[in-house]
Amino acid sequence: MYFMKQETAQIANSDLQGDKLYLQRARKILPYLVRQAKAGEPISYSALAQETGVPNPRNLNFPLGAIGNALEKLSKTTNTKIPPIQCLVINKNTGMPGKGISWYVSELDYTELTQSRKQQIVHRILTEIYVFQQWDWVLQQFQLKPLIMDVKPIVEKARNNKGGSGESKFHLDFKNFIANNPVAIGLSDKVGIGKTEYKLISTDTIDVVFNHKDRIIGVEVKSRISDTNDILRGIFQCVKYKHLIEAEQKIENKPPDSKVVLALEGKFPAELVAFKNILGVEVIDEIITKIK
Repeated sequence: MYFMKQETAQIANSDLQGDKLYLQRARKILPYLVRQAKAGEPISYSALAQETGVPNPRNLNFPLGAIGNALEKLSKTTNTKIPPIQCLVINKNTGMPGKGISWYVSELDYTELTQSRKQQIVHRILTEIYVFQQWDWVLQQFQLKPLIMDVKPIVEKARNNKGGSGESKFHLDFKNFIANNPVAIGLSDKVGIGKTEYKLISTDTIDVVFNHKDRIIGVEVKSRISDTNDILRGIFQCVKYKHLIEAEQKIENKPPDSKVVLALEGKFPAELVAFKNILGVEVIDEIITKIK
């Protein structure tokens, strides 16, 4: 899913106009990238493909290349330094953009740099993307509009919902299953059994926590009986837990390093896809609980 120099060089159109499929996709994708830039969150190839209706993440190569070329041209014609917003799209396993980033950074031989140096460059680029204040203007230059989400009905419904009374057997069983099966959320079985009901200094409690070297992986679980309101709360709980875990790591003089995922026994609601992407929460759904 990397757009390489040779490929992007073949993309002659640099103003996103035209009927070719990759240009149609580029015009659809750019407002989503602007949304992520404003939120200060990258987005994975798979998540972007899912939300924009692109059938395969690999099909993002040419649209992202077209966006990069278009921004480069706009920068030159308007004498405005526009960061390469396509670098927000990352591999969810490595947390890094594709190799095509080397076509848009000034450093020579990017692919030959150490991983640490690459991470420094990517961090700098992402920071430039987040602090750039003219993304709506950029959209206007391509006759595009910012995404407008009417989240109030969903948010108010979740906020006013009183929730359940105590832990259900479904939640308890699913929580214990996740604790005993780290592979169900993409971890190695060498990580070992997770701790359930892990209490933080704030007295907040995380359903399951795994320790892998110096990294803490928290898991908020929602069983098959959780509705959309409960799952939305779970997304916000993941955001909260990550900050709290890393706050504890800092006061213990450890580098903040954590990941908190939302594990679902059922299917993730389509109406919440934008929420998880904007907030940068990884969701693993439809987990089969009969692995062992």
